[in-house]
Amino acid sequence: MKEEIQKALEVLRKGGVILYPTDTVWGIGCDATDPQAVARVYEIKKRSDSKSLVLLASDMDMVSRYVKEVPEMAVQLVEVNDKPMTIIYPDAVCGDSPVNGAQELPKQNRYAIAFNAVAEDGSVGIRVPMMEFCQQLVSRFGRPVVSTSANISGEATPKKFSEISQQIKESVDHIVDPAFERGSSGQASSIIKVGLDYSIEIIRK
Repeated sequence: MKEEIQKALEVLRKGGVILYPTDTVWGIGCDATDPQAVARVYEIKKRSDSKSLVLLASDMDMVSRYVKEVPEMAVQLVEVNDKPMTIIYPDAVCGDSPVNGAQELPKQNRYAIAFNAVAEDGSVGIRVPMMEFCQQLVSRFGRPVVSTSANISGEATPKKFSEISQQIKESVDHIVDPAFERGSSGQASSIIKVGLDYSIEIIRK
């Protein structure tokens, strides 16, 4: 596992895009603090960047570094959760966006989530993965990693590596060994939106 994680880390650190198994389904991933890498993910998926992306964090300490204020309810949910769960946090620590509609993307800021990975209202969806490979990958990387399903937008989500289209496979810089998919559930995570006022909205069970 260490060797495979190292290969993926080398690609992520260079601003590349990887195809990797998560605790839910196979994901297309990149450095979530790098606007250019995030833009490539949208291009690969043929998806509008007006939509936000799900990110993986190694633990709640990492979440707290990239969310301005973590609702207490979110901490409680993570503590008792026993299935993959993505939480939408209200206010991400967000990097710069293009100035006055400029085409050139801003530079990477490893201390803030890329502007194009965050929703228009400033919220961000983050999951602490329940899978050793992902936990170690994100922990060693030291900052959030994008995790969006490995399919063209609008097409069916592949539940295992054999279902991923050749087009997607040829679009990324590195493919993690499919042997590690044995830790994946093959099911999408639940999505819960939490507020600082203790509000909870179930987006997807």
